Amino acid sequence: MIGWLDLSAGASGDMLLGALVDAGVPLDVPAAAVAALPVEQVRLVTEQTSRHGLGAIRVHVHAPESTEHRTWADVRGLLLDADLPTPVREGALAVFERLAVAEGRVHRVAPETVHFHEVGALDALADVVGVVAAFEHLGLERLHASPVTLGSGSVRGAHGVVPIPGPAVLELLQGIPVVAGPVAMEMCTPTGAALLAARVDEWGALPPMRVERVGTGAGSRDPEQLPNLLRLVLGEPSDAAGAVGPVVIESNIDDLDPRLWPGVLDALFAAGASDAWLTPIVMKKGRPAHTLSALCRPEVVAAVQGAVFATTSTIGLRIVPVGKAALERASASVDVLGGRVGVKVAVHGGRVVNVSVEYEDVAALARDLDLPVKEVLRAATAAAEEAYPAG
Repeated sequence: MIGWLDLSAGASGDMLLGALVDAGVPLDVPAAAVAALPVEQVRLVTEQTSRHGLGAIRVHVHAPESTEHRTWADVRGLLLDADLPTPVREGALAVFERLAVAEGRVHRVAPETVHFHEVGALDALADVVGVVAAFEHLGLERLHASPVTLGSGSVRGAHGVVPIPGPAVLELLQGIPVVAGPVAMEMCTPTGAALLAARVDEWGALPPMRVERVGTGAGSRDPEQLPNLLRLVLGEPSDAAGAVGPVVIESNIDDLDPRLWPGVLDALFAAGASDAWLTPIVMKKGRPAHTLSALCRPEVVAAVQGAVFATTSTIGLRIVPVGKAALERASASVDVLGGRVGVKVAVHGGRVVNVSVEYEDVAALARDLDLPVKEVLRAATAAAEEAYPAG
């Protein structure tokens, strides 16, 4: 099973908990994890509510008043002492570590000395442990999510007036696609941002799936501009919901610093693109530009989309299904100047029609032998042709 989070109204710990419970996770699962914390009694209570006429579950955390400002070391000690399953403990530790590092960068202090203030309160501990336990209960293969709506404006925090998006939120969501959204208020809390950064595997549009369940969690506020809801869609991966074969993702871009292109291509490959390339073009008004193209398998389309939006200035993509004809191929190696170089052998109709050497192997061998790459390439090509003659 895979999941997709609709974050068009942002995210917080209680919104995530509400969506998870509404999607079928028994309340007992996060409640038991919260009860295992060695702190004052904390209870999770659900409420059926609605936002803009849409039904949802809101989870309330009932905890005694606390003014204690816990450090990262304090929180880590609580989690290590708690009688939690190992995956839940490690998942919660990973979330709070991200928070500590982000807060440390914002305040220019070491993570160990960070005082979490509101984040260290009992309700935030309950949110983190409860959400992690609920996700572990689902056992998702992958979790996808839309870009995160952050909000705008300002809010008064423990240190005074803080701009929105909050500094810690921006630290936590570096490299992740975000938008401000239409509401001038905090839409994504630091706790929500840390949970997303720790749990989401891929960012982008709803991936191809057969939808089985949908859970909707409500935020505490009810702004006029949009329903303050977080949705969790669960289902099995399916090509029927999207492309049935490879696709090419394309965008024409005329306003990106050309020095960024190598990093963009690296990000697309890291996201799973089978190939990625640039084509120089001329756009309207004679402006020079590039077409960015990425060849993708259906299961990585969402991740590659997220990488394009995160690393370039584009605001839209074309997705074009493509066919593919591929030769039968095999990997082998040949002896070259006392070393080994990999080769790819392509066969058509039972006949060898092409043999190519692995350039990276050639370059590495050239460095080892202190020879020009062209000399080793010539020798490797000759050895490959001799070992696998065409025809």
